[in-house]
Amino acid sequence: MEPLRRQIEERIESEGRGYAFTRKDFRDLGATGSVGKILSRLVEDGMIRRVARGLFDYPRVNPALGGHLSPDIDQVAQAVARKFRWKVIPEGALAANQLGLSQQVPAKIVYLSNGPTKKTQVGKRAIHFKHARPKELAVETHTSALIVQALRYMGREGVDSNAIEHLRQRLSADEKAALLKDTRYGTDWICRVAQQVAGS
Repeated sequence: MEPLRRQIEERIESEGRGYAFTRKDFRDLGATGSVGKILSRLVEDGMIRRVARGLFDYPRVNPALGGHLSPDIDQVAQAVARKFRWKVIPEGALAANQLGLSQQVPAKIVYLSNGPTKKTQVGKRAIHFKHARPKELAVETHTSALIVQALRYMGREGVDSNAIEHLRQRLSADEKAALLKDTRYGTDWICRVAQQVAGS
């Protein structure tokens, strides 16, 4: 059991603070039952915490505030997605916030999903997974999908030169190339925005 515990601890630490996970994330290391027992012990020892039923995180720490920060909601959503083998994308307002295109944190946290519509409670907050049509999840790369969702939320008139410049500075050359490819057959105005962001 001790070698398995060390392997689990090392993997958690390698992912860094804020990492959220389920027992399935360690299935390659050992039996689910053994992994579950070790995770329970790590909770008792204070290394990790249980943030929802079957969900854990390696909490971020703020020494100035004297304790752990709230769970990283996106990390928790991705952990749920891995557990059920779903594809998930933050919906409009959340996508815009994650990209820095909006400072407004949405009151309702919504992820589009190819799984069933469901809600996961994380402390006082809830993550709403909304079943989406395949077309809404068709964008290949995660960053491109975020951008498309954010642009749809902002609307054609809401995307100004500041937003385009922000994305231009934020994205790597590879991400810009992927954005051009991923939006090529989509909505015309979003494709034109992608071309401006990529500088083509």
